[in-house]
Amino acid sequence: MTTALITGASSGIGLEMARLMAADKVDLVLVARSVDKLQTLADELKSHHNVAVDVIASDLSKENAAQDVVEALAGKPIDYLINNAGFGDFGAFAERDWPKLNEMIQLNMTALTQLTYLLLPTMTARGSGRILNVASTAAFQPGPWMAVYYATKAYVLSFSDALSYELRGSGVTVTTLCPGATTSGFQAQAEMENSKLIRGKKLPGSAEVAAFGYKKMLGGRGVVIHGLFNWLLAQSVRITPRAIILRFVDLVSGPAKKN
Repeated sequence: MTTALITGASSGIGLEMARLMAADKVDLVLVARSVDKLQTLADELKSHHNVAVDVIASDLSKENAAQDVVEALAGKPIDYLINNAGFGDFGAFAERDWPKLNEMIQLNMTALTQLTYLLLPTMTARGSGRILNVASTAAFQPGPWMAVYYATKAYVLSFSDALSYELRGSGVTVTTLCPGATTSGFQAQAEMENSKLIRGKKLPGSAEVAAFGYKKMLGGRGVVIHGLFNWLLAQSVRITPRAIILRFVDLVSGPAKKN
């Protein structure tokens, strides 16, 4: 039996990924802050799919929380690591709350890196494993009004791409999932209801994005971008001057109304 550890499993892409993997008879370790939501999901998956599901309530935005999660595993081997947990924050950088920005940096980058660091040696020793790191189409360019979030996702993309190269021939693969804006609780947490990127837009659902990422991870793919339009935008960044990119991001995802 194989086991997957999924962070941010209580909602959105993480929750849908858990459902997909349970349907494939993969045992699960679900990690998120909300123990009640995790337990409800665990009960659902155990009942519907007859898989083992462990719940670890952890706020990965806190220092060394990833170490605590691994210690809670008590030596349980992990075959799939899904680093999905993350959040954003919308608005002018100088006007945002520093503690929230600091927690975003910790969660989006440090916890993801530390979990990978702690669980990877067992995978390489075994000669098999799959890692899925959830980045974003934000990773391909700087992002006015979400400057820190875009920067954290650029880190995830760069780190994952380099790690994938290092692990060639090891039996362990690293897939970087880059979705665009997706229907989930992300927008509310990021306070971006006034962003032109989502206001009045019909967005892909979390289940669709999770299914895309899961399939690509199983195939051992590297960087994968959900949606043809998003893929085309990511390619265009390579040949577009930075000043134009910044203006474009402001036009399509900046505040719908500026004071």
